[in-house]
This record gives sequence, structure tokens and C-alpha cells, in this order.
Amino acid sequence: WWSRSELFSLLTLCSAAQVNDVVFSRDESRFATCSQDGSVRVWSTGSFELVVQFQVINQACRCLCWSPSSSSDGSRLAAGYGDGTLRIFQLASTEMEMKLRPHQEAISAITYSASGEKTLPGSKGLVAVSSPISGATIRVIRDHKGAAINSIQSVSEQCKRFGLEGNEMFLVAGADRRVSVWAANWSKEKCDLLDWLSFPAPPSSEEESLPPSLAAFYPADPSLLLYTGYGLKKELSFYSLTKKQVSHSTSCLLLFSSVQIGRNNR
Repeated sequence: WWSRSELFSLLTLCSAAQVNDVVFSRDESRFATCSQDGSVRVWSTGSFELVVQFQVINQACRCLCWSPSSSSDGSRLAAGYGDGTLRIFQLASTEMEMKLRPHQEAISAITYSASGEKTLPGSKGLVAVSSPISGATIRVIRDHKGAAINSIQSVSEQCKRFGLEGNEMFLVAGADRRVSVWAANWSKEKCDLLDWLSFPAPPSSEEESLPPSLAAFYPADPSLLLYTGYGLKKELSFYSLTKKQVSHSTSCLLLFSSVQIGRNNR
């Protein structure tokens, strides 16, 4: 864990402009930040030293993701910008490899497919499926119908146990508290809806600033999905894709060195 002084040093390093996203590499040896001033910075986790910086003028960088380690070179970053463009940066050469524009409005969330074959940037109800090699958009998922896209995640998973063909899954969480889960096999250009979740919430005024809706696959078992957002209670929900229901919820977490999770009843 970082000490308080180390965290303060990190915040000082990044405070030239508003930081919009922070993502760690798979081995956690490095982390990347993106800022409102259009900068993308890669840092050493151990020393906080700046490894490399990329700069785009007059465009805010909204979100980031690392290329998966399963791809030919796991040292790329995909960055989404306020004008709907997506840029792919190669860390080894310190150059921008690709620029494409899958959306007309700001990209708010992005991930690589688990295989690294595709990028999935999201923007205002839309998720584009694009090739990081050719730059072509092969599909646009429109099911979230105008809601801001808060998070996207992809994992390797054989989907036969869910009754669909696919070797990976991805999820999309929208600000409207809906989460879609998809089964995909990108080598066959297949992508099918696996599940659709809606989480209830009390009414709110249009002026009220609401927290984002966030979802993620449970690392030890991708058939479990974790969700939190604006709702009837302040809690973290665990949804089972096999049982098609919320298996349990928790309103309190306690982290141990062994990475155990505490629930309401313990």
C-alpha cells in the first residue's frame, strides 16, 4: 500500500490539470493517468517516476485502457477524447500508432476486447466495436439508447455454459442503471446479448448530480457481476449470470492483506 506522503506526491505530480482516469497495467508495475488538458502519462508504480507522456492539444482525454497481455505487444494504451476520437499509443516507440473517430461525441469509457482484437469505446448510449489495426468500426451497439456509458469491461470466458457461442464476455454499464452483458467471438464476428440488468432507484431531479453506474466481473468467477450506483440503498450488489438474480448485497467492505471481503453479516 502507498503511504499518505506517497499519495500526496502522486496527486501533486498529476495536479496540473483535472485527472479523468487512472488505470494500472496487468502486472501493476505501471499505471497511466489521463487529464483534462489532453495529456496521457505513464508512471512507475514503485518510484512514481514519469515513464512517458503523450500530449494532444485542445482536447480533453476522458478515459484510458491498457492492451491485454494476450495481444502481440501488451505495451499499448487506448485513449478516448472529448471530440469522439480514439488514439492508440505505443509505449516502446513513444508514438501514436492509430487515430480513429468511432463516435461523434465524447468517449466516456473504453476497453480492449479480452483477445486484443477489438476496441470498445462508449459514448452516450453507443458502444462501437472497432479494429485497432485497420481503424474500421465493424459494429455499433445501440441498446443503451442515449444513456451515458460509465464503464465497459471484457474478460476471457467460454460462454457455452450460458447457452451462447463465444470465448469472451463484455459488459456495458450506463448512467440509467442498466447493464448489458454480451458473449462474443470476434474471430467469427459474433456478438450476442447474454443478459440485461436493470437496477431500481428512487426518483431524482434533473439538476441533481448522481453517482455513476459501475459494473465489473468478479475476477475469481466471471459468472458473478458486481454493480454499484445510484439506487434505493448505498450498496454493492453481486449478480449471478447463471442464476439470473442478485445473489447478495453488501453495504460495507473491509480489505485485508489477503484480499478478503467483509459482508453485512461478518
